[in-house]
Amino acid sequence: MALREFGAKLGLALRPDVRPCLRAANPSARRFQSSQAAADPTADLEHDSFYSAPAPDQEILKQYDPTSRIVGERRRQLPASRYKFRPPKYFRGRLHPIQPPPVSNPASREFIPGPFMKTRLEQTYDSTIAPDFMALAYQHVPPGFEKPAKGPRLRPWEGDSPYLKNRPLKGPRGGSALRLLRWPINFRYIPKLEKISLHAMVPEAQSDSAYLHVAGMVVQAITGKKPETRKAKKSVMQWSLRKGRWVSLAVDLEGEAMYHFLSKTLDLVLPKIRDFPGFSNTTGDGSGNISFGFGPYVTAMYPEVEVNYDMYPAKMIPGLHVHLHTTARANREGRLLAGALGIPLVERIDKK
Repeated sequence: MALREFGAKLGLALRPDVRPCLRAANPSARRFQSSQAAADPTADLEHDSFYSAPAPDQEILKQYDPTSRIVGERRRQLPASRYKFRPPKYFRGRLHPIQPPPVSNPASREFIPGPFMKTRLEQTYDSTIAPDFMALAYQHVPPGFEKPAKGPRLRPWEGDSPYLKNRPLKGPRGGSALRLLRWPINFRYIPKLEKISLHAMVPEAQSDSAYLHVAGMVVQAITGKKPETRKAKKSVMQWSLRKGRWVSLAVDLEGEAMYHFLSKTLDLVLPKIRDFPGFSNTTGDGSGNISFGFGPYVTAMYPEVEVNYDMYPAKMIPGLHVHLHTTARANREGRLLAGALGIPLVERIDKK
């Protein structure tokens, strides 16, 4: 056993010295394919012509029947309707044994391929707006810093009554809604646009339904999505609204359609407005959602309406209310996002 190990180690030690000699002697005895081609370029070519090949036998031609072969292959195949999975048409609850696949699965009935590329505005958000947000909202915290303690947001029930035990905490005083918790802006939380809601108020549709039809055609042409008609929830005498009448249209835009509409509004429509003062900088619902609107003359400036302006009666074109739903938790963050996207927000000057 020891002699075998000694011989193996001796061979490994001598191999590096022997390899250069073998490499130097090897090319002289090796012959490559390129050298053969250089010697005889027509060696790999066939000299026989295609027309000189003999014709197939008549018996073989008689036996050749492609139609019967295809029919036979179809018979051997399993029926697709029996063995192919088809997702259920209706959702019958989470406890049902048959569940539809997710929307991202190509087998789903609601699967929509794409988007295959991001829009210009969405690419600008990822490359420029998001890093700028973190730079603007950066707050340096030195080592050892302790945040001051905050009081509870909800009030406990006080008293010895047994009905107050295990009862949920009370809301804030004054009956106001509880505000959202504000998180520090960092790479985990950057305000982003979630959805855009368009709303068109058409009070004239209570007496003439043509106003509602024209408004629906305009909104559908601008957004590419069929709007939803809505009724008045209650009667308002000052606005001439009657309960239960169709008076408005609404449509929600998400994803690529949302960015297309916003970029079209900022790049094509707003620059056409003469002496445009901008939108008020005091907009916001307290939770980071921004709203603005414009009249019928601005709606007519959209390219889809402008190219077929004669198709829509001018007096029936509606105005639009635009609501930007964001992930921001405060109005200031929502306004920063709106300004970064290109929405002109200006300070309101109160006239005395």
